[in-house]
Amino acid sequence: MPISTNPLAGLIKHSPFKGMQEHMQMVLECVRHVPAVIDAQCRNDRESLKATKDEIFRLEDDADKLKNTLRANLPRSLFMPVDRRDLLDILQAQDNIADTAQDIAGLLFERPIDIPIELQEPLRSLTQRCVDTCEHAGRIINELDELVATGFRGREAAQVEAMLDELNVLEDETDHKGIELSRLLFAHEAEMNPVSVILFYRLIEWIGDLADYAEKAGDRLRLLIAR
Repeated sequence: MPISTNPLAGLIKHSPFKGMQEHMQMVLECVRHVPAVIDAQCRNDRESLKATKDEIFRLEDDADKLKNTLRANLPRSLFMPVDRRDLLDILQAQDNIADTAQDIAGLLFERPIDIPIELQEPLRSLTQRCVDTCEHAGRIINELDELVATGFRGREAAQVEAMLDELNVLEDETDHKGIELSRLLFAHEAEMNPVSVILFYRLIEWIGDLADYAEKAGDRLRLLIAR
């Protein structure tokens, strides 16, 4: 079997948790650009939308490369402090966040949506709250190596449990915002062309998925603490 020349491979074999944290930071870089994509669409600024879309795609590609390196080099040893499959589940949830950010940017670039002025601020608010949820999940993932060092017990575990509870609250808030925006969209459907209506509902769903995947990453970490 050829020896990997990727400099990250050796680091991951010795500290897979640092690699997971680095991947989450790359994912967050993708997500942080989503509000700018939404804002550009609201302003019908195609030039800004394209530039931000291109940046999201570049960042997602970087995150994807690190994900593949992580998958290929996560230790398979029985002596690793957590099950490799659990780390892969967390990694998949993180990857889904970046993929969804890319999907949102691609949708708006390829199929521009008419967004009535009454829906623009609620859409921005939903988007920002979903980004906030991802940011909070990132702070939790940053505690992963400390959790491992303490055996998922003690004060560190209790602190992370409290952070996970807050993550659930944030995700619930995004659900409520998504429902309210969907209701508002229903009230304005007659003013929009049918294709924009369909795509807008899809956009609401995908923006909400950002928070859903962030919560899934947290839920998997909660299971590790509970074991």
